[in-house]
Amino acid sequence: MDKKITIAIDGFSSTGKSTLAKQLAKELGYVYVDTGAMYRAIAFFSMQKGYIKTDYLDRESLIKSLSSIRLQFKFNSDLGFAEMYLNGENVEKQIRTIEVSNFVSKVAEIPEVRAKLVEQQQEMGKNKGIVMDGRDIGTVVFPDAELKIYMTASAQTRAQRRYDELIQKGDSVTFEEVLQNVEERDYIDTHRSNSPLIKADDAIEIDNSNLNREEQFELVLDLVKQKS
Repeated sequence: MDKKITIAIDGFSSTGKSTLAKQLAKELGYVYVDTGAMYRAIAFFSMQKGYIKTDYLDRESLIKSLSSIRLQFKFNSDLGFAEMYLNGENVEKQIRTIEVSNFVSKVAEIPEVRAKLVEQQQEMGKNKGIVMDGRDIGTVVFPDAELKIYMTASAQTRAQRRYDELIQKGDSVTFEEVLQNVEERDYIDTHRSNSPLIKADDAIEIDNSNLNREEQFELVLDLVKQKS
């Protein structure tokens, strides 16, 4: 592979975007950026400040606080990936809970939040050699990316994966809770007026309902080699 490219991975929640992106970044020696973690950190910040609760969102207070939010990825050599830091605090574990999942799409649809994070993401990718996953990477953040992947799977399949992951971490959740969260996030992500989740015209769609991680990785790695 002679040249470094930009790899944009978009798709629904719990399709394994981050897992694939980490695999590719490790194999290629690329920088990996988990944009979902950035939005999760903003949601977690909003929860801490009391800006967001069930059926309540103080948009104005959150927007006014954006300038005071500092997000960083710091590589953890023991884990083999970068963790999210919010204003100097490691919040990697806190942002992965079902509570944060319930609020993240509501926070992510706020135009001012998206503008702040898209600007940061574009800065991170200006030298290429990057793998980024999210909802609007191929359509908004990197519309000129050399390789765009759009990942999907049935809601039931995705909810089962997410449920298994949360149970393994020791969280107390029901499958019905997780399925409802997946379906609600799908609706918000695809129906918001600002940067909705849509498939870029030049993106390659991959339905991984019946693919394991290695099969998916090999499939996409072949696509990377064709573009590089």
